[in-house]
Amino acid sequence: MATLAAHALANSLGSYLRDRRARLDPATFGFAPGRRRTPGLRREEVAQRSNISATWYTWLEQGRGGAPSADVLNRIATGLMLTETERQHLFMLGLGRPPEVHYTPINGVTPRLQRVLDAFDASPAIIKTATWDIVAWNTAAAMLLTDYSKLPPNGRNILRLMFGNSHIRAAQEDWQTVARYVVGAFRADAARAGANAEITGLVEELSRTSPEFAAMWRDNQVAEHGEGRKRLHHPILGLIELEFSAFAVDGRPDLGMIVYNPATDEGADRIRRHLAEMREASAA
Repeated sequence: MATLAAHALANSLGSYLRDRRARLDPATFGFAPGRRRTPGLRREEVAQRSNISATWYTWLEQGRGGAPSADVLNRIATGLMLTETERQHLFMLGLGRPPEVHYTPINGVTPRLQRVLDAFDASPAIIKTATWDIVAWNTAAAMLLTDYSKLPPNGRNILRLMFGNSHIRAAQEDWQTVARYVVGAFRADAARAGANAEITGLVEELSRTSPEFAAMWRDNQVAEHGEGRKRLHHPILGLIELEFSAFAVDGRPDLGMIVYNPATDEGADRIRRHLAEMREASAA
């Protein structure tokens, strides 16, 4: 059965490679179009771009030669100019598993994603990275959570705010429980995104400045950041209960969106009224 499954994967990989190769324009890659028996690049040209032997690449297209290494698949992905989604599919066909994740920091989000956040009028919504840096937010989040625009970029990290900002701490009805949950979910997110090296400096910094963080980090607990409830004490609105849900951003495994919905209609009305008052005051 294992041999049959491996044979089926090899044939699927070969078919996928042939299809992707046929879709490429030789002129785009600097090859003379000339007279070609079939559309797309030749096998030898893909092998040249991928820095592998033409014989080995031919075998892969023919479903022969065994499973390729991750290095070979990465080279082919580069040679064929595959998108990240296409590269992941290539690995599933070639090795039966996705590629190892490599974290790439980002500085912002697309205008389209920002418009998604802005569509939530009474629901605070944020976009965070795998290292829990907040890179986008809507007006409701700035009003109810904190005004991230007034913080330096390195100060918009959820862990730094939770363990180093007295106002954020005071706003949590049960800071100890929330903080422990945040640390566990942060650990899981960073590991999932392959960002363990990127969080080393932050963990060392917080371990020096916060004994509470250091103790929670040593516990090695992990948590799933899916959904739950949060109770906040706002200086003007008073106690607000929120239901939060976390969502993956399609095509961006390094980003996550968190939406905080008011748990009651009365809470939503209070948020909307206060946002309207803020807009009126700003316009005046």
